[in-house]
Amino acid sequence: MAAWTAHGRLVAGGKSLEYRCFGPPPGEAPTIVLLHEGLGSAGLWRDFPAQLAEVTGFGVMAYSRAGYGQSDLAELPRPLDYMTREAVHVLPEVLDAVGFQRGILLGHSDGASIAAIYAGSVSDHRVRGLILIAPHFFTEEMGLTEIARARDAFAGADLRDRMARHHNDPDHTFRGWNDAWLDPDFRDWDITEVIDYLRVPVLAVQGRGDQYGTLAQIETLETRSYGPVDVAVIENARHSPHLEQPAPVLAEIAEFCARLERIETAEVETR
Repeated sequence: MAAWTAHGRLVAGGKSLEYRCFGPPPGEAPTIVLLHEGLGSAGLWRDFPAQLAEVTGFGVMAYSRAGYGQSDLAELPRPLDYMTREAVHVLPEVLDAVGFQRGILLGHSDGASIAAIYAGSVSDHRVRGLILIAPHFFTEEMGLTEIARARDAFAGADLRDRMARHHNDPDHTFRGWNDAWLDPDFRDWDITEVIDYLRVPVLAVQGRGDQYGTLAQIETLETRSYGPVDVAVIENARHSPHLEQPAPVLAEIAEFCARLERIETAEVETR
């Protein structure tokens, strides 16, 4: 098991992955595990993990998947079911490596999809809830159009240069994400079935102006989830409401986590 230190590396899926930890370790408090977006990394959460630890009292752990940040590179091209593979084969090893005992999976964009797949596919009583920020359950034309625009932007210098500050190999990181999403066969990508198997409370957060997905994603989650779903639509925010409007997002998360703890305490007292 990796030590609960401020930063370090762990091995999962046969790759060495960087991670960062904030707040109390597992055993002293629940843990929130952060799953980043398609061009994200442990560092690109910025101040959000530290803020999360402060407002919830939970431990927070962020890591970079293979191909991102300072983690080992991934094999390219990525298979079109790469999010399912990450959820089923890699994430369990990550949770075990950091000594995860109980807590929440919090994912953003691709990371939210991975969190939902895990909770709907893997039997793990340690996961008590999900926080899904801008999740994708199926492709939408407007999202694919925006991803095509990102490809054009990457051909210029600015986006690549900005990514180079956060990723070992920005070309590898960008191609691994963009090529998969723009593959013609990816238009049929659909993971809505996993929603049917969710059995834990969910907080779904989306920016009102999200350029990568419509509220149809959240509405599908509300309709199909067996467990309770709370929804927070954040005004004046796009695809990254936790960075664009952190105050209301942190408030929603703090309330959600406090409610889960009240439920947990009540269950323990009645056993």
